[in-house]
Amino acid sequence: MKVMVTGSDGYIGTGVVSRLLEAGNDVVALGLDPCGIKSGHLEEHIGDFSSYQFDGEAPDVLLHLAWRDGFRHNEYSHIDDLPKHFHFISRAIDAGVTRVAVMGTMHEVGYHEGAVTEDTPCNPTTPYGIAKNALRELTAFLCERGGATMQWLRGFYLVSNDGRGSSIFSKLVEASKSGSTTFPLTSGKNKCDFLLYEEFCDQVVAAVEQSQVNGIINICSGIGVGLGEYVEEFVRDNDLHLDLEYGKYPDRPYDSPAIWGDNTKIRKIMTKRQ
Repeated sequence: MKVMVTGSDGYIGTGVVSRLLEAGNDVVALGLDPCGIKSGHLEEHIGDFSSYQFDGEAPDVLLHLAWRDGFRHNEYSHIDDLPKHFHFISRAIDAGVTRVAVMGTMHEVGYHEGAVTEDTPCNPTTPYGIAKNALRELTAFLCERGGATMQWLRGFYLVSNDGRGSSIFSKLVEASKSGSTTFPLTSGKNKCDFLLYEEFCDQVVAAVEQSQVNGIINICSGIGVGLGEYVEEFVRDNDLHLDLEYGKYPDRPYDSPAIWGDNTKIRKIMTKRQ
């Protein structure tokens, strides 16, 4: 297949592009910087995705990963950038793209307890969640109007130990490298759905390489684990020598006490792939 990937130089983008190429796909990569991958099957365009002009043959799939300030949930940039995402996806469909896959987030759902299915009502409580949820609805509208198929890849909590990104796990690695012996934390009682970076990228690629399972697809483990429990295991497994200071930060009021993704769809996709 020929897959166009926006945000190809980003945290998720580099891993996804690498796996798409390893699987034998042609990739058109759009990023603010080079993704650092060399391949005869990779075509790179450097710059903001919103300025890209669709000329020639359209890709089989648009995988839209690009997003600014993803870890800063209350930034107004999420709302400011929403029209750019809408118009870009609209131009892609007008140019002949017949399948659009977009990276979503569990923050679209808002406060919720239990498993998140594709039918779970969304009541986002932050600009990040509101903007992503709006783009999901707008993408569905554009795909229906243009006769394209939508895959909304709703990501949960991504975990890696390489220090990249802005998650709590990257901060743990940074703290250990800087010589800190303690790490401030919330109560750690919230249960979340954690997925290792490699598995996360594999699930994204598996979803876009097939066209039978569509709509909202949770990129997740399907299991809720306590934040404190998971962080303790992460610290131990990565030999970080950090003592966790629970209660140093208040729990965020918009975080659900227990939330995880229903993994029925992604399990079906991954099983067929084997």
